[in-house]
Amino acid sequence: MKPSLKDSSPERLHSLDVLRGFDMFWIIGGDALFAAAASATGWGWLHGFAQQVSHHSEWSGLRFYDLIFPLFMFISGVAIPYAIVSKREKGESRPRLLWKAFRRMVLLVLFGIVYNGALQNGFEDMRVASVLAQIGIAYFFASAMVINTESIRPRLFWLAGILGTIAILQLLVPVPGAGAGNLTPDGSINAWIDQHFLPGKFYGKVYDPEGILCIISATTVTLTGTLAGSLLRKTDLSGSRKTAILLLSGTGLAVAALALSPFYPIIKKIWTVPFDLAVAGLSALLLALFYFIIDVKDWRKGSLFFKVIGLNSITIYMGTRIIDFYYSSEFLLGWLSKPAGNFGEIIIEAGVLALEWLFLYHLYRHKIFLRV
Repeated sequence: MKPSLKDSSPERLHSLDVLRGFDMFWIIGGDALFAAAASATGWGWLHGFAQQVSHHSEWSGLRFYDLIFPLFMFISGVAIPYAIVSKREKGESRPRLLWKAFRRMVLLVLFGIVYNGALQNGFEDMRVASVLAQIGIAYFFASAMVINTESIRPRLFWLAGILGTIAILQLLVPVPGAGAGNLTPDGSINAWIDQHFLPGKFYGKVYDPEGILCIISATTVTLTGTLAGSLLRKTDLSGSRKTAILLLSGTGLAVAALALSPFYPIIKKIWTVPFDLAVAGLSALLLALFYFIIDVKDWRKGSLFFKVIGLNSITIYMGTRIIDFYYSSEFLLGWLSKPAGNFGEIIIEAGVLALEWLFLYHLYRHKIFLRV
């Protein structure tokens, strides 16, 4: 990870920074803020909203909170043509670009192990799989495909091949003692592969939601993002036409996921194919919205809040694990929260978000952007 003194480039996609910040907002405290508000008020509609933005689906199904992690992976894919293809066009060699992507992957895997508490609890029986590792591995393989292909057609073949392979494994390959097509936590092919090949302990005890098959499956979301990124870099299409293509593509993917779901459920925790299609489609729809508003219409008023978060997303993700912002908020705002009764938790959670944002704004003002 190294500091960069640049926050923009001639072809920077400003909406991508804002969308990334919007995504990270729910991870670093937006979820807890709305959960606290729902608990304090008891309002039914707010409780329903809080369920969507702060709780994952128990198993099958899809909530907004299930989209947060895949959306980040999709966004990282969108950035690949801007970060890699543009360098390739300027003459940077394929081996050098591959090395950079590989180094990023290794660093993210290591950061993920640190995030999981290896430095705190020791390396014995540690959890190797992590959100950051999945992002890094998917980014590397998506980057490798982009670096070594001149058009989008090979990427489409890779997408179809990976999705088809995942579907065959999850639906048709028999698991010892469970049979074929078993999509339960302990009977899925994901669990069997993790138990036999993934080192360390598992988040799901008998499987890991960032396990081996999940990583392979999730790569398709990042790879789909590269297709969106390549579309947005095209100079022969208007911004409105690009938006329309994203809207149609996103809708088509989401509809396909719903069509498959009655017999092949949408399950985030084992990254089923319908889940991949659904989150890629919804991510494309969100990208279309943000792109049209911010880059096409140039309506950027009010976007600074999310942009500040988006430009240092990995920094704040690791920072919330290392720095106790909640304690700091209690220390500074306890005099307000304690008399507030049931509404005190809202004040504390709002304080957490404020402190995190001010920390990131300090980095933003000094043009310090920590990149992997």
